[in-house]
This record gives sequence, structure tokens and C-alpha cells, in this order.
Amino acid sequence: MNIEKFIQRTEVLHKRLADLYQTANVLPWISQDLLPQAFKELYNTSKVVQLAAEELCQQNEELIETRNSLEAERQHYQELFEFAPDAYLVTNTEAIIQEANFTTAKLLNVSKQFLVGKPMINFVPLEERQHLRSELIQLSQSDRAKELLIRLQQRHGELFDAALTVAVVRNPQGKATSLRWVIRNINERKQGELAVVKNDSDLFYERPVDKHSKGETIPLNPLVILYVCQGLIKLSTYCETGEEVLIGLATTGMVFGSSLTSLNIYQATALSDVELVPIYAAEIATSPSLSHKLLPKINQRLRQTESFLVICGRRRVQERLHHLLELLKREVGETVPEGTRLSVRFTHEDIASACCTTRVTITRLMGKLQEEGIITFDLKKHIVLKNFD
Repeated sequence: MNIEKFIQRTEVLHKRLADLYQTANVLPWISQDLLPQAFKELYNTSKVVQLAAEELCQQNEELIETRNSLEAERQHYQELFEFAPDAYLVTNTEAIIQEANFTTAKLLNVSKQFLVGKPMINFVPLEERQHLRSELIQLSQSDRAKELLIRLQQRHGELFDAALTVAVVRNPQGKATSLRWVIRNINERKQGELAVVKNDSDLFYERPVDKHSKGETIPLNPLVILYVCQGLIKLSTYCETGEEVLIGLATTGMVFGSSLTSLNIYQATALSDVELVPIYAAEIATSPSLSHKLLPKINQRLRQTESFLVICGRRRVQERLHHLLELLKREVGETVPEGTRLSVRFTHEDIASACCTTRVTITRLMGKLQEEGIITFDLKKHIVLKNFD
């Protein structure tokens, strides 16, 4: 019922009851004792209804005012969303688009009304879709936003390099309900920059930093080269027998990535807590200063790989172990009063894989070196090299 009509009816009812009550009181042939008590209660009740109706009317006006205010605020933020300079969109947890602004439609070359209901994965090249799915699964288990470097494809258009910042929205129970995306065209950003890389700090200035804990396997994107800001990463592969083979170590200031190898199986494992900066390969191709800065680091990675290959080429296991310890001393050694301490604890299994031999053999040879006083171990079981020539 319309609230105004309800108010009018209560007023008419109250007036009629008032007239009837007054008439009954003045008629000379009706005794006051004959006036029903129920009639009096009905009159009093009608006054209560009228007061309640007036209060309801006031509350209704306040609700209308609040609703108008909220609608104006919603419209304000909707306009900010629609006309933002960056591409914004909202998807469900399966990356099905629920909302998208005009910038997104323009960037993806799709009419805005046709974006809703489309899977975000449709705008990703086939060869990169599995990588995006894996990243979204990891993101659903995290509470922080993450920036993904990936290629996107416009509808009936060309590929472009994009930076996707994705955040998870959760309900009060902590369950993921939707994803919020910000999409930036890296190509356009790079065309407008005159960046000059002067030192390593410029490599990760204003770039996202990926952090991984010790023992964690680091996901690799074939389109990205990872720069090590801090920590140590073990690079390995697997032979036909299923045994892991150590093929390199990426220390602070070095780069690595699956694009720098032809191996079908290439794994990166954090040997300590690490911080990595992803650098999109397309950026290197379009930035002479960036490629100039990264080229020596890529060469350093390749030279280290050759050193590991030389170790594997030695005929005697003792020689392989000797040269491996020399390499580790150079790469991760730190001077201590007792000699040179390897900053990372290597297991006999790690050393055996790099020397292409068995763990039992390495355990025997390491024991012999320890007996000869060539190596010792500190309290954390790190190898300390003493007078090792």
C-alpha cells in the first residue's frame, strides 16, 4: 500500500470516529452509561494508529533521503570506475568477467556489453593460459595482490605485453568470492619512457617483487627473466633415471629463467628466502639500456653453466669434487677466520648430483677431506674450506 494513502485513510478514520464519539456524547436520549467501553477504546486506539502513521511517514522520508544519497554516491563511484584511465574489471573466482570499464573494452577491442560473461582466459594466448591458471590458483590462497606479466590478445587484434594486478575479494567467512583486476599495457608505458639503467637498483625500481621462502619451488614463466635481489636459487634438471642434477646457482645480482635454457625440465628451488624481480622479455627487446645492463648478467649465468659442464667432464670423481668446491667457494663463499665458509648448506645429495656420482661416494670423499683437514663444518653444518688448493 502507498504510504501516503495509508496516512490519508488513518486521518479520515480518526475524524469519523471523533465525530461519532462526539455525537454519541451530546445526544440527550443516550445515557452515558449506555456508551460502550469498546467504543472509547476504539477511539483511543485510532489516535495511537494516527501517531504511528505520522512516525512511519517521517521514517519513510528519511529512508528516501538516505537512498537518494546512496544512489548519488554509487553513481559517483560508478563514473570513476567507468572512466578511469586504467583498465579495471571484476571477475568471479573462475575469472569470468562480471564488470568492466570502458578502458578495458577499448584495450581488448571488445564492446563493453559483450565483455560481461566472457572468460578472461579468452584474451590470453593458448601457450600462456596454463601459466595464468596456475597463478590464479596460487593467488586464491593468498591475501595480497599480485602483479602478473603476461601477453594478452585483442579481439581480432594484435598481441600486447600486459601487467595484470589481481587481488582476491573475500566474504566475512574468508571465502574467496571475486577477483579484481587492473590491466596495464606495458608496450604503451615503455614507448612513453626514456629509461636509462644506470645500476642494478634501476632494474627493480617501481617493479613488483616476488618473495619465496626457503625450499619453495619457484614458478617459471617462459616470457620472463627473473633478477635475484636477494637470496640463492638452485637450478636443476632431472636425468632419465629420475635423479636430480644440479646445473647452476643464481645468487644476488644474477638472472635466470626458462628462456635461458633448452632443457625440457628446468627447476628453480629457493635455497634461502629470496626476493625476485620479474623482467618481461619484450621489455628487454625494446629497451637498449635495459638489454645492455642485463647482457653481462646473462653471460655470467652462461659462464657458470659452462663451469658445471666442465666439472661433469672430469674423469675422476675426486677431480669433479675438487673443482665443484672451488666453484662453490667462488660463487657463495664468504671469508671466516677458519677459511672460506659456503653461505648455503649443501647436502651430499646436492653435491653428488653436480658431480654425476652417488651420494655414498660423495659421503666417503667428504669424510676423507675432513680427515685430512681440508674441510670442516660449522655449527649449522655449512662447509668451511681450509687451505684447499
